[in-house]
Amino acid sequence: MKNRSIKNIFLELKKLSKHDASKRSLSFKFQSEFLSYQPYLKDFSSHHYKLFDELALQFDLQGSIKHLFDGEIVNKTENRQALHHQYRSNQKGIEFDFKKITEPFIQRIKKDGFKNIITFGIGGSYEGPKLLQEFTNRQSLKLNYYFVSGPDRDEFNSILKPLKGQKNFYIFSSKSLSTDETLLCLKWLGKERNSINSMVITANSDKANTLGFPEGSILAFPETIGGRYSIWSPISLSAGLENNFLLFLKGGAAADKMILGTSNKDRQYQKFIKLLAFSDLWFSNFKNKKNRIVLSYNWKLRSLSNYIQQLEMESLGKKSNPRSMFKETGQSIFGGFGSTAQHSYFQLLHQGTADFCTDIIYSASKMSPLLSAQAQGQASLLSSHSNESSNFHEKTNSNSPVNIFHLNKLSLASLGFLLATWEHRVFVTSCMLQINPFDQYGVAAGKVITKKFLC
Repeated sequence: MKNRSIKNIFLELKKLSKHDASKRSLSFKFQSEFLSYQPYLKDFSSHHYKLFDELALQFDLQGSIKHLFDGEIVNKTENRQALHHQYRSNQKGIEFDFKKITEPFIQRIKKDGFKNIITFGIGGSYEGPKLLQEFTNRQSLKLNYYFVSGPDRDEFNSILKPLKGQKNFYIFSSKSLSTDETLLCLKWLGKERNSINSMVITANSDKANTLGFPEGSILAFPETIGGRYSIWSPISLSAGLENNFLLFLKGGAAADKMILGTSNKDRQYQKFIKLLAFSDLWFSNFKNKKNRIVLSYNWKLRSLSNYIQQLEMESLGKKSNPRSMFKETGQSIFGGFGSTAQHSYFQLLHQGTADFCTDIIYSASKMSPLLSAQAQGQASLLSSHSNESSNFHEKTNSNSPVNIFHLNKLSLASLGFLLATWEHRVFVTSCMLQINPFDQYGVAAGKVITKKFLC
Protein backbone atom coordinates (compact mmCIF):
# COMPACT_ATOMS: atom_id res chain seq x y z
CA MET A 1 0.00 0.00 0.00
CA LYS A 2 2.83 2.44 0.83
CA ASN A 3 4.24 2.04 -2.68
CA ARG A 4 1.12 3.28 -4.42
CA SER A 5 1.30 6.58 -6.26
CA ILE A 6 -0.42 9.71 -5.02
CA LYS A 7 -2.62 9.55 -8.11
CA ASN A 8 -3.83 6.04 -7.26
CA ILE A 9 -4.67 7.06 -3.71
CA PHE A 10 -6.72 9.96 -5.05
CA LEU A 11 -8.51 7.66 -7.46
CA GLU A 12 -9.54 5.43 -4.57
CA LEU A 13 -10.77 8.44 -2.59
CA LYS A 14 -12.80 9.55 -5.60
CA LYS A 15 -14.29 6.10 -5.92
CA LEU A 16 -15.27 6.18 -2.24
CA SER A 17 -16.94 9.58 -2.70
CA LYS A 18 -19.37 8.14 -5.25
CA HIS A 19 -20.76 5.58 -2.82
CA ASP A 20 -23.27 6.28 -0.09
CA ALA A 21 -21.32 5.54 3.03
CA SER A 22 -23.38 7.72 5.35
CA LYS A 23 -23.76 4.88 7.83
CA ARG A 24 -20.00 4.41 8.14
CA SER A 25 -18.01 6.51 10.56
CA LEU A 26 -14.73 6.40 12.42
CA SER A 27 -14.93 5.39 16.05
CA PHE A 28 -12.50 7.64 17.88
CA LYS A 29 -12.27 9.71 21.03
CA PHE A 30 -9.50 11.88 22.41
CA GLN A 31 -9.08 12.94 26.03
CA SER A 32 -6.47 15.06 27.79
CA GLU A 33 -6.35 17.10 30.97
CA PHE A 34 -7.49 20.12 28.95
CA LEU A 35 -10.18 18.89 26.57
CA SER A 36 -11.99 15.89 25.22
CA TYR A 37 -13.05 15.40 21.62
CA GLN A 38 -15.56 13.23 19.85
CA PRO A 39 -16.34 13.19 16.12
CA TYR A 40 -19.75 12.58 14.58
CA LEU A 41 -18.50 12.19 11.02
CA LYS A 42 -20.82 10.17 8.87
CA ASP A 43 -19.12 9.08 5.65
CA PHE A 44 -15.61 9.24 7.07
CA SER A 45 -14.36 5.84 8.18
CA SER A 46 -11.07 4.34 9.30
CA HIS A 47 -10.48 3.43 5.64
CA HIS A 48 -10.71 7.09 4.62
CA TYR A 49 -8.31 7.99 7.42
CA LYS A 50 -5.77 5.37 6.30
CA LEU A 51 -5.82 6.68 2.73
CA PHE A 52 -5.19 10.24 3.88
CA ASP A 53 -2.51 9.04 6.27
CA GLU A 54 -0.80 7.33 3.36
CA LEU A 55 -0.80 10.65 1.54
CA ALA A 56 0.62 12.31 4.65
CA LEU A 57 3.55 9.87 4.57
CA GLN A 58 4.17 10.67 0.91
CA PHE A 59 4.13 14.41 1.72
CA ASP A 60 6.45 13.90 4.74
CA LEU A 61 3.98 15.53 7.11
CA GLN A 62 6.05 14.78 10.22
CA GLY A 63 9.08 16.30 8.56
CA SER A 64 7.17 19.51 7.89
CA ILE A 65 6.00 19.70 11.51
CA LYS A 66 9.59 19.23 12.67
CA HIS A 67 10.82 21.96 10.30
CA LEU A 68 8.26 24.39 11.77
CA PHE A 69 9.28 23.74 15.37
CA ASP A 70 12.99 23.62 14.56
CA GLY A 71 12.73 27.19 13.29
CA GLU A 72 13.45 26.46 9.65
CA ILE A 73 12.15 28.73 6.89
CA VAL A 74 8.59 27.49 6.34
CA ASN A 75 7.19 30.74 4.96
CA LYS A 76 8.91 30.23 1.61
CA THR A 77 7.29 33.10 -0.30
CA GLU A 78 8.54 35.65 2.24
CA ASN A 79 11.69 33.71 3.14
CA ARG A 80 10.83 33.68 6.85
CA GLN A 81 10.53 31.35 9.79
CA ALA A 82 7.25 31.14 11.72
CA LEU A 83 8.28 31.39 15.37
CA HIS A 84 5.07 32.26 17.25
CA HIS A 85 5.23 28.88 19.02
CA GLN A 86 8.53 29.85 20.69
CA TYR A 87 6.67 32.13 23.12
CA ARG A 88 5.00 28.96 24.34
CA SER A 89 8.18 26.92 24.78
CA ASN A 90 10.18 29.75 26.39
CA GLN A 91 13.42 27.95 25.55
CA LYS A 92 14.97 30.37 23.08
CA GLY A 93 16.12 33.22 25.32
CA ILE A 94 14.85 36.70 26.12
CA GLU A 95 13.42 37.42 22.67
CA PHE A 96 10.54 35.02 23.33
CA ASP A 97 10.23 35.35 27.11
CA PHE A 98 6.77 36.91 27.39
CA LYS A 99 7.04 37.71 31.09
CA LYS A 100 10.45 39.41 30.93
CA ILE A 101 9.54 41.38 27.82
CA THR A 102 6.20 42.68 29.07
CA GLU A 103 6.82 43.02 32.82
CA PRO A 104 8.31 46.58 32.70
CA PHE A 105 5.29 47.83 30.74
CA ILE A 106 2.81 46.03 32.99
CA GLN A 107 4.42 47.47 36.11
CA ARG A 108 4.45 50.95 34.59
CA ILE A 109 0.73 50.83 33.81
CA LYS A 110 -0.10 49.56 37.31
CA LYS A 111 2.17 52.06 39.05
CA ASP A 112 0.74 55.10 37.29
CA GLY A 113 -2.82 54.23 38.28
CA PHE A 114 -4.51 54.19 34.89
CA LYS A 115 -8.21 53.40 34.87
CA ASN A 116 -8.95 52.59 31.23
CA ILE A 117 -6.85 50.52 28.82
CA ILE A 118 -7.71 51.31 25.19
CA THR A 119 -6.16 49.07 22.53
CA PHE A 120 -6.09 50.22 18.90
CA GLY A 121 -5.53 47.45 16.38
CA ILE A 122 -7.16 45.34 13.70
CA GLY A 123 -6.91 41.74 12.50
CA GLY A 124 -4.79 39.64 14.85
CA SER A 125 -3.97 42.73 16.90
CA TYR A 126 -7.68 42.99 17.69
CA GLU A 127 -9.17 39.49 17.61
CA GLY A 128 -6.59 37.85 19.90
CA PRO A 129 -6.46 40.39 22.76
CA LYS A 130 -10.24 40.87 22.61
CA LEU A 131 -10.87 37.12 22.85
CA LEU A 132 -8.50 36.82 25.80
CA GLN A 133 -10.00 39.77 27.65
CA GLU A 134 -13.54 38.50 27.19
CA PHE A 135 -12.44 35.05 28.31
CA THR A 136 -10.75 36.20 31.52
CA ASN A 137 -13.20 39.02 32.28
CA ARG A 138 -11.43 39.99 35.50
CA GLN A 139 -11.51 43.48 36.94
CA SER A 140 -9.48 42.89 40.12
CA LEU A 141 -7.41 46.05 39.59
CA LYS A 142 -10.48 48.02 38.55
CA LEU A 143 -9.20 48.43 35.00
CA ASN A 144 -11.64 48.87 32.13
CA TYR A 145 -10.71 47.48 28.72
CA TYR A 146 -11.74 48.84 25.33
CA PHE A 147 -10.81 47.78 21.80
CA VAL A 148 -10.95 50.08 18.79
CA SER A 149 -10.47 48.63 15.31
CA GLY A 150 -10.99 51.76 13.16
CA PRO A 151 -11.39 53.27 10.59
CA ASP A 152 -14.91 54.52 11.30
CA ARG A 153 -14.82 57.80 13.24
CA ASP A 154 -18.17 56.89 14.82
CA GLU A 155 -16.61 53.81 16.45
CA PHE A 156 -13.69 55.92 17.70
CA ASN A 157 -15.94 58.65 19.12
CA SER A 158 -18.43 56.27 20.70
CA ILE A 159 -15.65 54.66 22.74
CA LEU A 160 -13.28 57.58 23.37
CA LYS A 161 -15.63 60.51 24.01
CA PRO A 162 -17.18 59.06 27.23
CA LEU A 163 -13.62 58.46 28.52
CA LYS A 164 -12.38 62.01 27.91
CA GLY A 165 -10.74 63.50 31.01
CA GLN A 166 -10.23 60.10 32.65
CA LYS A 167 -6.88 58.44 33.23
CA ASN A 168 -6.51 56.48 30.01
CA PHE A 169 -3.65 54.35 28.72
CA TYR A 170 -3.44 53.90 24.95
CA ILE A 171 -1.91 50.81 23.32
CA PHE A 172 -1.30 50.83 19.56
CA SER A 173 -0.83 47.33 18.16
CA SER A 174 0.43 46.90 14.61
CA LYS A 175 3.12 44.60 13.29
CA SER A 176 4.05 46.82 10.34
CA LEU A 177 2.77 50.20 11.58
CA SER A 178 1.49 50.70 8.05
CA THR A 179 -2.09 49.65 8.83
CA ASP A 180 -4.34 52.52 7.71
CA GLU A 181 -7.01 51.85 10.33
CA THR A 182 -4.57 52.03 13.26
CA LEU A 183 -2.73 55.06 11.86
CA LEU A 184 -6.03 56.91 11.55
CA CYS A 185 -6.76 56.28 15.23
CA LEU A 186 -3.29 57.58 16.09
CA LYS A 187 -4.02 60.74 14.12
CA TRP A 188 -7.46 61.23 15.68
CA LEU A 189 -6.11 60.83 19.19
CA GLY A 190 -3.70 63.71 18.56
CA LYS A 191 -2.45 65.54 21.65
CA GLU A 192 -4.33 63.19 23.98
CA ARG A 193 -1.38 60.83 23.52
CA ASN A 194 1.99 61.40 25.17
CA SER A 195 5.04 59.39 26.25
CA ILE A 196 3.50 58.71 29.67
CA ASN A 197 0.05 57.45 28.67
CA SER A 198 0.76 55.44 25.51
CA MET A 199 2.87 52.72 23.97
CA VAL A 200 3.16 50.83 20.68
CA ILE A 201 3.56 47.08 20.11
CA THR A 202 5.19 46.46 16.73
CA ALA A 203 7.83 44.71 14.66
CA ASN A 204 8.76 48.08 13.09
CA SER A 205 10.59 50.08 15.77
CA ASP A 206 12.01 52.56 13.27
CA LYS A 207 8.54 53.54 12.11
CA ALA A 208 7.43 53.81 15.75
CA ASN A 209 10.21 56.36 16.35
CA THR A 210 9.14 58.45 13.36
CA LEU A 211 5.56 58.46 14.70
CA GLY A 212 6.75 59.98 17.95
CA PHE A 213 7.07 56.98 20.24
CA PRO A 214 10.24 57.12 22.39
CA GLU A 215 12.27 53.95 22.98
CA GLY A 216 10.73 53.38 26.41
CA SER A 217 7.27 53.25 24.86
CA ILE A 218 8.06 50.69 22.15
CA LEU A 219 7.46 47.00 22.77
CA ALA A 220 9.01 45.13 19.86
CA PHE A 221 8.43 41.63 18.56
CA PRO A 222 10.04 39.80 15.59
CA GLU A 223 8.97 39.83 11.94
CA THR A 224 8.65 36.05 12.22
CA ILE A 225 5.38 36.43 14.18
CA GLY A 226 2.38 36.49 11.85
CA GLY A 227 -0.53 38.72 12.83
CA ARG A 228 -3.06 35.90 13.13
CA TYR A 229 -0.58 33.97 15.30
CA SER A 230 0.36 36.93 17.49
CA ILE A 231 -2.00 36.10 20.38
CA TRP A 232 1.01 34.38 22.01
CA SER A 233 3.19 37.48 21.69
CA PRO A 234 3.38 40.91 23.39
CA ILE A 235 0.35 41.86 21.27
CA SER A 236 -1.61 40.28 24.14
CA LEU A 237 0.03 42.48 26.78
CA SER A 238 -3.30 43.86 28.00
CA ALA A 239 -4.46 40.31 28.81
CA GLY A 240 -1.44 39.92 31.07
CA LEU A 241 -2.20 42.97 33.22
CA GLU A 242 -4.50 41.13 35.62
CA ASN A 243 -4.08 37.48 34.74
CA ASN A 244 -1.45 34.79 34.84
CA PHE A 245 -0.87 34.83 31.10
CA LEU A 246 1.86 32.20 31.48
CA LEU A 247 -0.90 29.62 32.07
CA PHE A 248 -2.20 30.39 28.57
CA LEU A 249 1.29 29.86 27.14
CA LYS A 250 1.72 26.62 29.12
CA GLY A 251 -1.52 25.26 27.69
CA GLY A 252 -0.25 25.95 24.19
CA ALA A 253 3.12 24.39 25.04
CA ALA A 254 1.38 21.21 26.19
CA ALA A 255 -0.24 20.87 22.74
CA ASP A 256 3.13 21.50 21.03
CA LYS A 257 4.78 18.81 23.14
CA MET A 258 2.12 16.32 22.06
CA ILE A 259 2.33 17.11 18.35
CA LEU A 260 6.08 16.42 18.54
CA GLY A 261 6.04 13.55 21.05
CA THR A 262 6.42 9.80 20.65
CA SER A 263 4.42 8.35 23.56
CA ASN A 264 1.11 6.54 23.04
CA LYS A 265 -0.73 9.58 24.39
CA ASP A 266 1.15 11.82 21.97
CA ARG A 267 0.30 9.53 19.06
CA GLN A 268 -3.37 9.71 20.03
CA TYR A 269 -3.15 13.50 19.96
CA GLN A 270 -1.47 13.38 16.54
CA LYS A 271 -4.25 11.12 15.26
CA PHE A 272 -6.77 13.62 16.66
CA ILE A 273 -5.14 16.49 14.74
CA LYS A 274 -4.84 14.48 11.54
CA LEU A 275 -8.46 13.34 11.82
CA LEU A 276 -9.56 16.98 11.98
CA ALA A 277 -7.43 17.98 8.98
CA PHE A 278 -8.13 14.86 6.90
CA SER A 279 -11.89 15.05 7.41
CA ASP A 280 -11.89 18.78 6.56
CA LEU A 281 -10.16 17.93 3.27
CA TRP A 282 -12.47 14.99 2.58
CA PHE A 283 -15.68 16.91 3.08
CA SER A 284 -14.55 20.02 1.18
CA ASN A 285 -12.86 18.26 -1.75
CA PHE A 286 -14.98 15.16 -2.20
CA LYS A 287 -18.38 15.90 -0.61
CA ASN A 288 -18.90 19.52 -1.69
CA LYS A 289 -19.10 20.88 1.86
CA LYS A 290 -17.35 24.22 1.42
CA ASN A 291 -18.57 25.87 4.63
CA ARG A 292 -17.94 25.18 8.31
CA ILE A 293 -19.91 26.63 11.20
CA VAL A 294 -17.97 27.17 14.45
CA LEU A 295 -20.22 27.44 17.51
CA SER A 296 -19.20 28.13 21.09
CA TYR A 297 -21.59 27.43 23.95
CA ASN A 298 -20.00 29.56 26.68
CA TRP A 299 -20.33 33.32 26.88
CA LYS A 300 -16.63 33.70 27.63
CA LEU A 301 -15.92 32.11 24.24
CA ARG A 302 -18.35 34.29 22.30
CA SER A 303 -15.62 35.71 20.05
CA LEU A 304 -13.88 32.38 19.41
CA SER A 305 -15.48 31.93 15.98
CA ASN A 306 -14.15 35.34 14.86
CA TYR A 307 -10.67 34.37 15.98
CA ILE A 308 -10.84 30.99 14.21
CA GLN A 309 -12.30 32.60 11.11
CA GLN A 310 -9.18 34.75 10.69
CA LEU A 311 -6.79 31.95 11.62
CA GLU A 312 -8.22 29.53 9.05
CA MET A 313 -9.33 31.79 6.24
CA GLU A 314 -6.09 33.81 6.11
CA SER A 315 -3.93 30.70 6.47
CA LEU A 316 -5.80 28.36 4.10
CA GLY A 317 -7.43 30.91 1.81
CA LYS A 318 -4.89 30.40 -1.00
CA LYS A 319 -5.02 29.22 -4.57
CA SER A 320 -4.61 25.49 -4.90
CA ASN A 321 -1.12 24.23 -5.62
CA PRO A 322 -0.98 23.43 -9.37
CA ARG A 323 0.88 20.21 -8.50
CA SER A 324 -1.78 19.11 -6.00
CA MET A 325 -4.82 17.00 -6.72
CA PHE A 326 -6.68 18.86 -3.98
CA LYS A 327 -8.48 21.66 -5.81
CA GLU A 328 -10.37 23.07 -2.82
CA THR A 329 -8.27 24.77 -0.15
CA GLY A 330 -9.79 26.40 2.95
CA GLN A 331 -13.45 26.22 3.89
CA SER A 332 -15.50 29.35 4.54
CA ILE A 333 -15.86 29.79 8.30
CA PHE A 334 -18.68 31.52 10.13
CA GLY A 335 -20.38 31.09 13.48
CA GLY A 336 -20.82 32.67 16.87
CA PHE A 337 -22.27 32.16 20.33
CA GLY A 338 -24.38 29.02 19.94
CA SER A 339 -27.43 30.07 21.94
CA THR A 340 -27.81 33.26 19.91
CA ALA A 341 -27.13 31.46 16.62
CA GLN A 342 -29.92 28.98 17.33
CA HIS A 343 -32.38 31.86 17.05
CA SER A 344 -30.71 33.30 13.97
CA TYR A 345 -29.51 30.99 11.18
CA PHE A 346 -30.11 27.49 12.58
CA GLN A 347 -33.29 27.15 10.52
CA LEU A 348 -31.11 26.93 7.41
CA LEU A 349 -28.76 24.48 9.12
CA HIS A 350 -31.55 22.12 10.12
CA GLN A 351 -33.83 22.32 7.08
CA GLY A 352 -32.08 24.31 4.35
CA THR A 353 -30.32 22.96 1.27
CA ALA A 354 -26.77 24.14 1.98
CA ASP A 355 -23.98 21.64 2.68
CA PHE A 356 -21.72 22.41 5.64
CA CYS A 357 -19.63 20.99 8.48
CA THR A 358 -19.89 21.96 12.13
CA ASP A 359 -17.48 22.46 15.03
CA ILE A 360 -19.02 22.81 18.50
CA ILE A 361 -16.98 23.96 21.51
CA TYR A 362 -18.34 24.05 25.06
CA SER A 363 -17.48 23.54 28.72
CA ALA A 364 -19.99 22.01 31.10
CA SER A 365 -21.23 24.43 33.74
CA LYS A 366 -23.39 23.74 36.81
CA MET A 367 -24.39 27.40 36.69
CA SER A 368 -25.60 27.14 33.08
CA PRO A 369 -26.77 23.56 32.39
CA LEU A 370 -28.85 24.72 29.43
CA LEU A 371 -25.68 25.56 27.47
CA SER A 372 -24.30 22.02 27.77
CA ALA A 373 -27.66 20.56 26.80
CA GLN A 374 -27.84 22.84 23.77
CA ALA A 375 -24.29 21.97 22.65
CA GLN A 376 -24.87 18.21 22.90
CA GLY A 377 -28.42 18.36 21.57
CA GLN A 378 -27.52 20.42 18.51
CA ALA A 379 -24.55 18.14 17.78
CA SER A 380 -26.91 15.17 17.82
CA LEU A 381 -29.57 16.82 15.67
CA LEU A 382 -27.12 18.21 13.12
CA SER A 383 -25.32 14.92 12.65
CA SER A 384 -27.96 12.21 12.98
CA HIS A 385 -31.62 11.52 12.39
CA SER A 386 -32.89 12.60 15.79
CA ASN A 387 -36.13 13.90 14.36
CA GLU A 388 -37.88 11.18 12.37
CA SER A 389 -41.24 12.95 12.12
CA SER A 390 -43.68 11.69 9.49
CA ASN A 391 -44.62 15.31 8.84
CA PHE A 392 -42.56 16.57 5.89
CA HIS A 393 -42.40 20.09 7.36
CA GLU A 394 -40.92 18.81 10.62
CA LYS A 395 -38.14 16.66 9.15
CA THR A 396 -34.58 17.85 9.68
CA ASN A 397 -31.58 17.33 7.40
CA SER A 398 -29.12 15.64 9.75
CA ASN A 399 -26.52 16.06 7.03
CA SER A 400 -23.65 17.77 8.84
CA PRO A 401 -20.39 16.19 9.98
CA VAL A 402 -19.81 17.43 13.55
CA ASN A 403 -16.68 17.78 15.67
CA ILE A 404 -17.47 18.38 19.33
CA PHE A 405 -14.81 19.77 21.68
CA HIS A 406 -15.38 19.82 25.43
CA LEU A 407 -13.07 22.00 27.54
CA ASN A 408 -12.65 20.25 30.88
CA LYS A 409 -12.34 23.64 32.55
CA LEU A 410 -12.77 27.24 31.38
CA SER A 411 -9.17 28.12 32.19
CA LEU A 412 -6.43 30.02 30.40
CA ALA A 413 -4.46 26.79 30.12
CA SER A 414 -7.38 25.01 28.42
CA LEU A 415 -7.87 27.92 26.03
CA GLY A 416 -4.15 27.88 25.20
CA PHE A 417 -4.32 24.14 24.50
CA LEU A 418 -7.39 24.59 22.29
CA LEU A 419 -5.92 27.43 20.20
CA ALA A 420 -2.55 25.72 19.71
CA THR A 421 -4.47 22.58 18.70
CA TRP A 422 -6.40 24.62 16.14
CA GLU A 423 -3.11 25.97 14.76
CA HIS A 424 -1.84 22.40 14.42
CA ARG A 425 -5.02 21.49 12.55
CA VAL A 426 -4.47 24.38 10.15
CA PHE A 427 -0.78 23.60 9.63
CA VAL A 428 -1.41 19.90 8.92
CA THR A 429 -4.14 20.88 6.44
CA SER A 430 -1.75 23.29 4.69
CA CYS A 431 0.90 20.56 4.43
CA MET A 432 -1.61 18.20 2.82
CA LEU A 433 -2.67 20.97 0.42
CA GLN A 434 1.00 21.89 -0.19
CA ILE A 435 0.33 25.60 0.32
CA ASN A 436 1.95 28.27 2.50
CA PRO A 437 -0.24 29.14 5.52
CA PHE A 438 1.95 32.05 6.64
CA ASP A 439 1.66 34.63 3.85
CA GLN A 440 -1.38 36.76 2.92
CA TYR A 441 -0.94 38.38 -0.45
CA GLY A 442 -4.70 38.66 -0.92
CA VAL A 443 -4.93 40.91 2.16
CA ALA A 444 -2.06 43.02 0.81
CA ALA A 445 -3.80 43.35 -2.58
CA GLY A 446 -6.89 44.75 -0.87
CA LYS A 447 -4.79 47.38 0.89
CA VAL A 448 -3.10 48.44 -2.35
CA ILE A 449 -6.32 48.83 -4.33
CA THR A 450 -7.92 50.85 -1.50
CA LYS A 451 -5.24 53.54 -1.82
CA LYS A 452 -6.28 54.09 -5.46
CA PHE A 453 -9.76 55.04 -4.31
CA LEU A 454 -8.66 57.09 -1.31
CA CYS A 455 -9.15 60.79 -1.92
